[in-house]
Amino acid sequence: YFSWEAIGRNSITHHSARLRGLPLIKWLFAIPLYIVGAIYLVLSIVVTIFAWIITSATGTYPEWAANIVLGTIEYWNRVFGYSVALVSDDYPPFTL
Repeated sequence: YFSWEAIGRNSITHHSARLRGLPLIKWLFAIPLYIVGAIYLVLSIVVTIFAWIITSATGTYPEWAANIVLGTIEYWNRVFGYSVALVSDDYPPFTL
C-alpha cells in the first residue's frame, strides 16, 4: 500500500528533527557577536558622553556620534534577529 501522505510525513519529521538543534548551534556561534557587541556598547557610551559635552557647547548633536550610536543599535538588532528571534539564517557582519 503506497501513500504520498506517509512519505510527506516522514520527510517533514526527519527535517524537523534535523533542525531541532539549530538554535543551540546559533547561540554558540553568537558568542563572538556578543563579545564584539559589548565592545561596541562601551564605545557607544563613551561617544555619547563626549557628544553630550559637545552638544551642550555647540547646541547640535555631532553626526559622527549619531552614526556610531545608531550603528551599535543596528548591530544589536542584527544579532538579536540571528540568535534570539531566529528570523535570519545569515550570520550578521561584525561591522557597524
